[in-house]
Amino acid sequence: QSNLSRMGKKGGGGGGGAKGGKGGGKEKAKGAAGSSEGKEKKGGTAVKVRHILCEKQSKSLEALAALQAGGKFNEVATQFSEDKARSGGDLGWMTRGSMVGPFQDAAFALPNSTVSNPNYVQVKTKFGYHIIMVEDKK
Repeated sequence: QSNLSRMGKKGGGGGGGAKGGKGGGKEKAKGAAGSSEGKEKKGGTAVKVRHILCEKQSKSLEALAALQAGGKFNEVATQFSEDKARSGGDLGWMTRGSMVGPFQDAAFALPNSTVSNPNYVQVKTKFGYHIIMVEDKK
């Protein structure tokens, strides 16, 4: 009977054991050391991001020009962004999996920067044209 119980646990609950048990822990450690940490991990990877969202490309190009002319990102965001993000385009901490694909890919690829000297990129999503900058990562 105890053998059957064990087999039942291994067969049915073993899937759960593989995720959180000894075997799964080793697999996760390997995965974390490999590419899944950067691309598929949803819980612990986050970026502190700001954006400027414009429905029309022409307006986003005006915002880009203002940034290229030396404008501070938060001030340009306040002037041009059409979304309801907190002041200065601040979206706060966003985790992997909580953003639309192109936005997420761009956000995690960008280096950290400041509003007065931003590293930014423009991406198009179903929401419109975003100009994105990342302030921090964790």
